Order: sequence, then structure tokens, then C-alpha cells
Amino acid sequence: MLSIIILAAGKGTRMNSLLPKVLQPLAGKPLLEHVICTSKALKPHEIFIVHGFAGELIQQRFQSNLDLKWAQQKEQLGTGHAVMQAAKTISNKNNALILYGDVPLVSTETLSLLIEGHQDNGISLLTAYSLMLMDMGESYAMMAI
Repeated sequence: MLSIIILAAGKGTRMNSLLPKVLQPLAGKPLLEHVICTSKALKPHEIFIVHGFAGELIQQRFQSNLDLKWAQQKEQLGTGHAVMQAAKTISNKNNALILYGDVPLVSTETLSLLIEGHQDNGISLLTAYSLMLMDMGESYAMMAI
């Protein structure tokens, strides 16, 4: 069975907004809603949202999603600590997929391939790196996946 953990505890300080980062809108919906919709398309056994900063506001926004499970990260002690808040209630027999609540553009197809790769190899990782380029005083970022 598949358990999904969506990390949504960050403050989003660089967003210069009172809204937490995962509630920032993209195409008329909060970033987190896009990630939840993609997660549900994978038909997981359970979906956990790890919240911290403005957790009550995030839970309130998604209160109609009764199938979501919530885990609180009281202190922000890093990504691994955030994962642990949900992982301690997930069965050891389940596979866990960890997603970021502020990364809404990873497709269901990409995640399905990642899950298939895990079943074949025992571990899978989807990552990206960026390269900063300087051109006439401007900086550009290129992303490779």
C-alpha cells in the first residue's frame, strides 16, 4: 500500500506574504491543493499533511477533505524531522512517497513512474538541480530533471 506524506510546514518567508507558502495561489488554487489532487490520482491508502507554521489556517482551508490525515511539526527541525511526524503512524508494510506542498507541477505520470521504479529497485528518488547563469548583469536559472 502507498502512504503519501506532503510537507507543508514552511513559513515561506521569502514570499513576503501573510499566507503560508503552501496557500499561495497558482491558477486559482493554493499550491497545496494541486499537490493533493495529484496525490489522490495515485489512489494511495492515506495522505498525510505535515503542517507547522499557520497549521490551523491550512487545516481550515482543507477541512472538506475528510480523507486527509494531519501531523503537526511543532518545532521546525528540518525536512527529516517533518517526515518523522507522519512516518511514525505509517505501517512498516507501506511504501511512503514524500512530496513538497509547494511543488505543484510534478505530474501524476512522473510520480507513477517513480513508484514503479521503487517496486523494481527498492528505492527511488526524483530530484532536480539548478544552474545559475550570468548574462549581462542578469541571472537566470536552468532546471534539469
